Amino acid sequence: MKLYILFTILISSFVFASNAQQQQFIDKAMVEYEVKTNIKKTMGNDSWAEMMKENLPTFKISYYQYTFANNQSIYKFNRWDEKSKLPEYMRRDDEANNWFFDFNKNKLITQKNIFGSTFNIEDTIPTINWVLTNESRNIAGFNCRKAVGKIFDSVYVFAFYTDEIMVSGGPCSINGLPGLIMGVTIPRLFTSFIATKVSINGVAFNDIKPTTAKKYYNNAFIKNTIFERTKDWWDGGDDKEEAQQQKNRFVWSLML
Repeated sequence: MKLYILFTILISSFVFASNAQQQQFIDKAMVEYEVKTNIKKTMGNDSWAEMMKENLPTFKISYYQYTFANNQSIYKFNRWDEKSKLPEYMRRDDEANNWFFDFNKNKLITQKNIFGSTFNIEDTIPTINWVLTNESRNIAGFNCRKAVGKIFDSVYVFAFYTDEIMVSGGPCSINGLPGLIMGVTIPRLFTSFIATKVSINGVAFNDIKPTTAKKYYNNAFIKNTIFERTKDWWDGGDDKEEAQQQKNRFVWSLML
């Protein structure tokens, strides 16, 4: 009887350890993110914006999928929140955009809808300088640690990552932590990304590939194009500081 009990304990311990190890070292999966933006705050507070706000919901909510395997990943739109009633012009860019990472080659290939045109962009993976903190939280069943980074020279990013999932990526072009980024908040864009589920089985790993194109641009070209086409935007208003913030948010969102 004692031998049977000992054998049962050993088997249970082995199964528990195997499950724990499997969870700790996930190297391929699909992660769903809820992306939430307070669109009314992004619009400013001039008379035109206040008039537009009357016909819009407070939040723009969508769901994206981040699929990764073999040190590559793709992040792309999946669906809108059923309660989100947004005009078509607020939806089309999200539905067209995607981000493909090849971590082995330090390459990021994105497809973005900018000013109604599709641009395919190929460049190196952006570097973000992170500072790790002692704060932690649980996201989608995973223990996550907080880190603070900065993008576009002055925009702070607050992220929670888990080292139980072995890919140094996250939503959009946010990357560079020792594990998958499960939650991100960008206060100056009034936007948050939060992982809602992690799937290991039944994942379409064959979809991890970049969108092919005849011509690719780099980030410097895209940035210059955006600045050139928006140089006269938001001019003429009384609040110059607010106008500049509006322009900055627009550019940052496109470059993210």
